[in-house]
Amino acid sequence: MAGARNSKILPAIFTVDPRSGVPLYLQLIEQIKRAIALGTVAPGEQLPTVKALALELTVNPNTVARVYRELEHDGVIDTSPGRGSFVRADGAGIEVRRAVADVARVAFEAAVREAKSLGLSREEIQELTARSIARWYETENDA
Repeated sequence: MAGARNSKILPAIFTVDPRSGVPLYLQLIEQIKRAIALGTVAPGEQLPTVKALALELTVNPNTVARVYRELEHDGVIDTSPGRGSFVRADGAGIEVRRAVADVARVAFEAAVREAKSLGLSREEIQELTARSIARWYETENDA
């Protein structure tokens, strides 16, 4: 019963934007990894079926199937025919840490891409990055 409930609730946390320029399957992979990293989707929790998620997002089921295959290949989920796809419970800490790093990398790359599109030079972007790191990661010398 809980799996059926999750299949109805979880799709609402995932969205795709066909106009973003980012392939739909990459958007969905990113969102699932982010949900796992943030604890929105817990280890052992069942993901929506391919069909349910495809219908909810209005995407081709092959797109969702590709997402699940890639997440399984990356060790983020396990898929069992007839049972569904579940967030991995074993070794979840390592995979969640990798998912967190992936989420941060994507966000950072988007910020750098945006800064470059605004006309900032490499040096200006590096300076902004250094200031942000200094702000958020206080060193012993600054304390």
